Amino acid sequence: MLQPKKTKYRKQQTGRMKGNAKRGYEISFGSFAIKALETTFIDSKQIEAARIAVTRYMKREGQIWIRIFPDKPITKKPLEVRMGKGKGNPEYFVARVTPGRILFEAEGVSYEVAKEALRLASQKLPIKTKFIVRRDYVEE
Repeated sequence: MLQPKKTKYRKQQTGRMKGNAKRGYEISFGSFAIKALETTFIDSKQIEAARIAVTRYMKREGQIWIRIFPDKPITKKPLEVRMGKGKGNPEYFVARVTPGRILFEAEGVSYEVAKEALRLASQKLPIKTKFIVRRDYVEE
């Protein structure tokens, strides 16, 4: 699972996410990508499941890039604990995702293979996504 090696603070407030992606909204590395259309937190387990789906379908050909990283700790109190007595312990990490954010990129495979692989990845994620292609991409 993805998680930071070290954080400045163990716990964070939840906060809120509004607006569209201010960075990470253009294809940088590959020729194909999936782009988020909704706002949400994506868990490190969901990112890992999507990564495995892509690599299995592409049969480890080509290359993939994960453009999001889970760096926000989510805390949880144990079951059947009374209210109060402070905030719970960090349980897992999430990545904040806003509309327009590129989640995964792929390169080195055909258009059809990339489209199906990224479709399988988007099924593992809790949001609506869109398959996009780099502007200067030409099919060989």
